[in-house]
Order: sequence, then C-alpha cells, then structure tokens
Amino acid sequence: MAEFQGGLPSPDATYHSDRLRSAFEDEGWAAYLFTSGDRPVGFSFVRALSGSTRVLNSFFVVRGARRAGIGMNVVREVISRHPGPWKIAFQDSNTAAVAFWRRVATEIAGDAWTEERQPVPNRSNIPPDVWISFTTA
Repeated sequence: MAEFQGGLPSPDATYHSDRLRSAFEDEGWAAYLFTSGDRPVGFSFVRALSGSTRVLNSFFVVRGARRAGIGMNVVREVISRHPGPWKIAFQDSNTAAVAFWRRVATEIAGDAWTEERQPVPNRSNIPPDVWISFTTA
C-alpha cells in the first residue's frame, strides 16, 4: 500500500510486520498463500474470525499473475471458508483495486453489498479507506 499511501518501511525493511505475526500467531486470524504450480503468487490475511464480521486484512497477488483470474478465484476460496458478514477495505487511488473489489462483491453478493468511506485511524494525512461490506452463506 506504500504506493498509494506514501508509507516507508520499518527500520527492519518490512511493511506492517505486525500483521504478518498476527496472521500466524493470533487466534481469530488466518493466513493463506496462493500458488500457481510450484510458485507463490500471492497471499491473504483474514482477521476477526471469532468476531461478528470477518475482515480481509491483507490481499496481494504479484503483478505477473494479475489479470488471469487468479485473484478472483482465490478470494472466492478464502471467503467461502469463512461464511458470514465480511468487510474489505481499499483505497480510491488504487483504481485497479476499486474495480476488482466491486466486481468481487457483485459476484459474491449480487446487489446485496454496501460501500462506505471511513477515516484511517491515526492517519489524518491520508484519504479515507473505502470499505465494502456483504454477507455470505
């Protein structure tokens, strides 16, 4: 997200390593690695699995694997593993993400999804996140 939020890495050269630790160590989180054959092509972290609404905390597909349907296939798989209410955030400035997440919501929930903008906590210097919400069976 540094491309869209202007962030810099931590002193250890990582971005949001707290999320990585949480995804593998905390209850209520799940981590997924996406592969194509024997090659990693992306990952996803889901949080709040023990809460009322699941949150797709992180989702990434490498540039070389985009536009081939991999993202849609893996996000459907991840969401189907955790039925119920979902929230997914993205940034308006990431035009590819805007189109992708709206398509995901429509394919999964039809017209039964909402979108709202919410300020990013403790980050008044960046535009608000866009949150899509829907429920799966």
